[in-house]
Amino acid sequence: MTLCVSYKRQAAVALAAALLSSSVLAQGGELSPTVVTATRTASRADAVLSDVTVITREDIEKGTGRTVAELISRVAGVQMTGNGGLGKNSSIFIRGTASTHVLLLVDGVRVGSATAGQANFDNIPLESIERIEVLKGPASALYGSDAVGGVIQIFMRQGREGFFPYASATVGSAGRNEISTGLSGGSKAVSYNLGVQSLRERGFSATNPAVGSGYNRDLDGFSQDSLTASTSWRFAPGWKLGANLLHADGVNHYDSGASAFDVRADVQTQSYGVNLEGQLLQNWKSRLSYGGSDDKSTSYTSTSTSRFDTHQDQWSWLNEIGTPLGLVLAGLERVDQRVSGTTAYAVNQRSTDSVFAGLNGDADGHSWQINVRRDDNSQFGGATTGFAGYGYKLTRDLRAHVSYGTSFKAPSFNTLYFPNFGNATTQPEEGRNREVGLAYTPGAQEYKVVYFDNKIKGFITTQPVATNIPRVRIQGWTLSYVGQFDALGLRGALDLLEARDELTGKMLQRRADEQLTLGADYRRGAWKYGATFLAASERYDNVANTIYLGGFGTLDAHVDYVLNKDWSVQARVNNLGDKVYQTVNGYNQQGRAAYLTLRWVPR
Repeated sequence: MTLCVSYKRQAAVALAAALLSSSVLAQGGELSPTVVTATRTASRADAVLSDVTVITREDIEKGTGRTVAELISRVAGVQMTGNGGLGKNSSIFIRGTASTHVLLLVDGVRVGSATAGQANFDNIPLESIERIEVLKGPASALYGSDAVGGVIQIFMRQGREGFFPYASATVGSAGRNEISTGLSGGSKAVSYNLGVQSLRERGFSATNPAVGSGYNRDLDGFSQDSLTASTSWRFAPGWKLGANLLHADGVNHYDSGASAFDVRADVQTQSYGVNLEGQLLQNWKSRLSYGGSDDKSTSYTSTSTSRFDTHQDQWSWLNEIGTPLGLVLAGLERVDQRVSGTTAYAVNQRSTDSVFAGLNGDADGHSWQINVRRDDNSQFGGATTGFAGYGYKLTRDLRAHVSYGTSFKAPSFNTLYFPNFGNATTQPEEGRNREVGLAYTPGAQEYKVVYFDNKIKGFITTQPVATNIPRVRIQGWTLSYVGQFDALGLRGALDLLEARDELTGKMLQRRADEQLTLGADYRRGAWKYGATFLAASERYDNVANTIYLGGFGTLDAHVDYVLNKDWSVQARVNNLGDKVYQTVNGYNQQGRAAYLTLRWVPR
């Protein structure tokens, strides 16, 4: 393993040197959007001291991802596993950490299952999303528990001044039919957005014989209906009142043995929030907000019905204060979790009270960020986490940064109490992460190399029952590139990962040591062509490293044509080579699939 690590480090350093010595320049373009997830305040992406990727509405429309998880899996530093197609459980690993180490926010509201300990990305409608921010690296000092590996924040469509209706329709393989429509608009004082989406797909068999007794060769489809809404009112200079809603109902068909019974689960994802923000003083901005979320699932088999309901309430008071040293962040937060259903838990509710503060600023090429947070959990007591980062512009286009952050993760209710699986003695995880990075941004290009080293004490594993592994070390390199050359756009990322149990040397389950993504888009007149290639090395399905999953490579392609100023059509093919592969043992992945989308967006 030592030789492997050394080889990867040498390869990463060599590739980084090649990237940073490039003298190719692109023309125009803007690579640094405004982000909020990395600091909880509005900042330029190239000024923050964390690795952040932004997925825009344009990226979503031209991409070939059929779900939120598929879309995000093309981001540098992110891997995905899936349990058998659309609507089935998907897991996202950021920098080799667990799927339970990813915090999902929807318009600032925590969304996920307190029983499973992770979010259901498969029940969030893509067509209703405006943009996604993917923060890589520990963020417990900003958000508390769950943000060990990173934070994914989804921003739903918002209203703006004017009137903007939109609609799209998609048909494709496996009986896919999808329709979405909505409208947004407003004036200088009031804005609004309302959208609906309906999706149906017959699917394919989620499992194969390797899964064992749960195998059934029938089709396992998915259907979903969703509603999104938001509004804001600027009722006084510098003051705004806003509200948002996401509601999605899905029916997921899955396998549970060779039975004629229609095994399925009714799933519901809901988030909503109300917030008031305004300028208290010239240099003091304050935001008071309440958010709630529900994650519900009712499963039906030939022998039983099981129900899991999670509800979370979140109150927060956030203050931004301008000072000569930078922007001071200070706030209070409370999160209440309640679970109910057919499974009896020894404890079915808990709360966390938090206080946090931070400072971020820049001057003369230097930039800095410091955060500290104290969380008091009603089950596990107090935990203090911190983050410190420093960046420096070596030249106008070359910037280096270093950071150190700590994290913690409270066990989920399933981890603690689920029959024949949970372990009530499971303790919270504690992590310590170091990061070093270089970013080179000549013109409309960005070359980036990041090294990270995350040591987690008490890592929670679930095979065969929940328990704490004493020490896990997750280290690696991420090298990425994005560039725009007039009509040609290029992107690529190489991830080199070592995620290991330090006592046994075994790989953490379902993580690939290497992953490569490449993409290109080319526009010519009314036509746009694009392709994305994803290749991942082998991995193991279990902690003992005895169930082998082979590596794979897939190629997706799309062609877009602008019919006129309001109408466009897109044809895309996923898994063009019809590659047969698994990311979870016994669960199939979609073979070659074709889709046709008609989109109406009045200009």
